[in-house]
Amino acid sequence: MTRFSAAAEGVAKRLRDGTVGGVLSFPLTSFREDGSLDLEAYRAYLTAQLDSAPGAVFPACGTGEFFSLDEDEYRAIVGATVEIADGRLPVVAGIGYGWAQALRFARIAEEAGADAALVLPHYLVAAPQDGLVEQLRRIASGTSLPLIAYQRGQVAFTADSLRRIAEIPTVIGLKDGHSDLDRLQRLTLAAPDGFLFFNGASTAEIQARAYATVGVPAYSSAVHAFAPEIANAFFAALRDGDDAGVTKLLRDFYVPLVELRDRVPGYAVSLVKAAARLRGLPVGPVRAPLTDPGPEEVDALAKVLDDGLRVVGAVRRSD
Repeated sequence: MTRFSAAAEGVAKRLRDGTVGGVLSFPLTSFREDGSLDLEAYRAYLTAQLDSAPGAVFPACGTGEFFSLDEDEYRAIVGATVEIADGRLPVVAGIGYGWAQALRFARIAEEAGADAALVLPHYLVAAPQDGLVEQLRRIASGTSLPLIAYQRGQVAFTADSLRRIAEIPTVIGLKDGHSDLDRLQRLTLAAPDGFLFFNGASTAEIQARAYATVGVPAYSSAVHAFAPEIANAFFAALRDGDDAGVTKLLRDFYVPLVELRDRVPGYAVSLVKAAARLRGLPVGPVRAPLTDPGPEEVDALAKVLDDGLRVVGAVRRSD
């Protein structure tokens, strides 16, 4: 049995149900050319995103450039997301840095009406397992928001630590970005019934089949941020056991996208924004220290995107 609080169990159920019907959406944050926040553009962009029926929405996370937002901007982004979502799907806001700052962001998200928070990896330092557990305990002690831990980079939980964080009544799940399936299988086996797991690998679709084999079918989709029709087609093919459709989308779109992404550090976000701009979405540039791709890479990205949209058309016609 899980040890969730009653409120946390309700959010966990909504997330569990949402992932059955759609991908997890991690929207981009819209900036003007001078780098300032463009909230009205974000609202227009997010409205279109939610029209494509994701399972949940995670504003101000990695894809949303959480690391470059000040507290007022963060409050505006989370508040606008809650307003536009209007209770139709869970809103899980990103929080991070050390526990003190993470707690400041958590309280802002709670005041704005978010349903839960994704605890992004802490800043800079490597830490022992006791510290990783204490970080979550400290955050949980200061907010009633249900929390999802995110292991990536310098954060990696052992099975024993997973058991310990699962005892915190408001910690409802873990998002994994390491793609170590042996370790992840050990974590899923150590978790109590009902504890949530999410595939958070970069371009998660590449490894979605592998994650599903260890009991983690739910995944986040950066592609949904610029091409929800591709993301949804892949989700449907995977759900329906259409191996030919999954393979074609991987071969003709996702693998070329990842090969382009891996050319430059930070392109996991920069290319997503560039692709969104290619589609006329009002997201603007990335903020430093990220950099926007150059003309040659944008041309290559446009071809990858066109190929992906053609594959979606072919997969749909074959249904």
